[in-house]
Amino acid sequence: MDPKAFFKLSYGVYIVSGSDGGIDGGCVINTMTQVTSSPARLSVALNKNNYTLKLIQASGSFSGVVLSEDVEMDQIKRFGFQCGKDVDKYEGIPMGRDSLNNPYPTEGVCSRFTCRVISTLDVGTHVLIIGEVVEAEVMDEAAQPLTYANYHLKKNGTTPPNAPSYQEKTEKVVGYRCTVCGYILESDTLPDDFICPVCGKDASYFVKL
Repeated sequence: MDPKAFFKLSYGVYIVSGSDGGIDGGCVINTMTQVTSSPARLSVALNKNNYTLKLIQASGSFSGVVLSEDVEMDQIKRFGFQCGKDVDKYEGIPMGRDSLNNPYPTEGVCSRFTCRVISTLDVGTHVLIIGEVVEAEVMDEAAQPLTYANYHLKKNGTTPPNAPSYQEKTEKVVGYRCTVCGYILESDTLPDDFICPVCGKDASYFVKL
């Protein structure tokens, strides 16, 4: 089986968020999909290790935003390569709050949705959540959605280890790997002042391959 065949599937890039007990959280995913139009329902898949999943399961609702092509990489780093148990991902950024109390980012966003959870399915490493849409809003008429392919091509993005499409490299690579986001610097040496271009961590977070 050639795992590269999965890269030909079309994805977008989204941030899914939840809130419970006064705690907000969110994470980057590439698996938000419209399931039906009447009633309007969306599905999302979240890794069982994601703190955002715990918030959604506790509250019974979530928000989802479609990221635009001009979204800043810092926003993807914030929501995709940090754990909500360790940091407040919404601290200090422009945000809104929907009618079910879920937070959502307001910059670098094409549209947003609010969903009430109606069913879940354990699919192994992830939980598939079906949500009924109770709010939908276009945030920027002119913005173009960021596709997963363009995320890799234009923004040199890497896949978070908790993502459904994450694939561990099997070929031997010479270099250093970031222990936070998985970015690999293919080099014989690691400069002392090197900063990971994806998650912003310094050289102390890298291990030799």
